[in-house]
Amino acid sequence: MAASAPPAIANEKQYKHVDLNGNAFELPSFTMKQIHDAIPAHCFKPSTLRSMAYVVRDFFYMSVLAYVAVSYIPLLPNAYLRAAAWVLYTTLQGFVFTGVWILAHECGHGAFSRSKRLNWTMGLIMHSFLLVPFHSWRLSHSQHHKATGNLDRDTAFVPHTRESWLRGRFGEKTKANMVEFAELAEDAPIATLWHCLIHQLLGWPGYLFMNLTGQDYDGAKGLRISHFYFGEDSVFYKKNELPLILLSDVGVTAMIAALVWAGQVFGSWYVMVLWFVPWLWVNNWIVAITFLQHTDASMPHYNNKTWTFARGATATIDRDLGFIDTHLFHDIIGTHVCHHLVSTIPFYHAGEASQHIRKVMGHHYKADVKTPFWVAFWRNMRSCQFVEESEGAEGSGVFMFRNLYILPGQTQARDLTGGAKDDIKEKGKPASAMATAMASSRSVDARRRLSHSAQLHALPILSEA
Repeated sequence: MAASAPPAIANEKQYKHVDLNGNAFELPSFTMKQIHDAIPAHCFKPSTLRSMAYVVRDFFYMSVLAYVAVSYIPLLPNAYLRAAAWVLYTTLQGFVFTGVWILAHECGHGAFSRSKRLNWTMGLIMHSFLLVPFHSWRLSHSQHHKATGNLDRDTAFVPHTRESWLRGRFGEKTKANMVEFAELAEDAPIATLWHCLIHQLLGWPGYLFMNLTGQDYDGAKGLRISHFYFGEDSVFYKKNELPLILLSDVGVTAMIAALVWAGQVFGSWYVMVLWFVPWLWVNNWIVAITFLQHTDASMPHYNNKTWTFARGATATIDRDLGFIDTHLFHDIIGTHVCHHLVSTIPFYHAGEASQHIRKVMGHHYKADVKTPFWVAFWRNMRSCQFVEESEGAEGSGVFMFRNLYILPGQTQARDLTGGAKDDIKEKGKPASAMATAMASSRSVDARRRLSHSAQLHALPILSEA
């Protein structure tokens, strides 16, 4: 991505952007050339041998877990022990399945190997195993990366405006200035829990089938907004891409046929506990990870006027899930800012590249590695409801998350203030937050090195060839 100057915005200097927590937000000004120049050259180079070794490792984990489950769980003498053992198995296997999904994701970005044919072959195999249409997802996901944080062009996790959020919950005739709706949107844990369950179980298949959380595409419905559709009127794909969409559907169909065959040969119960429940865990993890990468009180979104690739790519945030991320999830949670800046960097170089990128980004680098993963998920599901421009910055093209019920310490939605404004915190606050993020990230870097070191000692082929 070539360096380009940020777009000029009328009176940009006088705008005061404030995030949901009341912190001042400044537009990033660094260029992609500065980012690329800061990253060591070897970080851009995937190793086919190393990538394939991770595939072998993950499928080895998967096979061992399945063998142990089938061989020993039925022998447990107590029904409660067997139930607990199956819960443990499905949870662990869900981690491994998610790791396989992420390796296929590497293939989709061309970060698995320098060979396009190998990337596409391995991606098709691994994603079909998880009922993901590889090329269909690869192509739409590429559009997400090209327009991250752009309210008009992004294809995934496009946030609501306040008007669309209200209409979606209270009907088409809802007016945005009806303050009484704040009472209906009060903190209701049971309602949030229900939304979380639907979000986690149905969010991923809902996106693939019905483009949930994506763009509106002028109200297009039905097959046209499905990732499985290979008709020429698809909203996602060009005519020359349709054969790849069909190939992806064939891969998913073949996996479904294999599951039906396995159910007939080994029994539906084993298919259910050995594959289906871990697959549900994959749905949970992919949706939760992606949601938290793009949703935070400090996170900006832009319209076409203000957006640049660098600004959009850094409208993401790194988080921490410990050993699960660094070992089983291939660092996808802790290096997502780097991934959006340069998505072709292999995951096993992303940690090193992130250290250099942070020096260029300064306080624009965002990380929350202190808040427990699921605490952050619950908090953001409740508070990050829609986006709008800060009061006094109307027309700036910079949108921050807001909500109606306003938790303590948060910024009021601008037309519900009744004239009362929260003070914007001083510019020292972002610097302090940046220092905290950098210090915490150094701790994560140390744990990442420890995790990788343990893997290299166990399986030397995972090191550089």
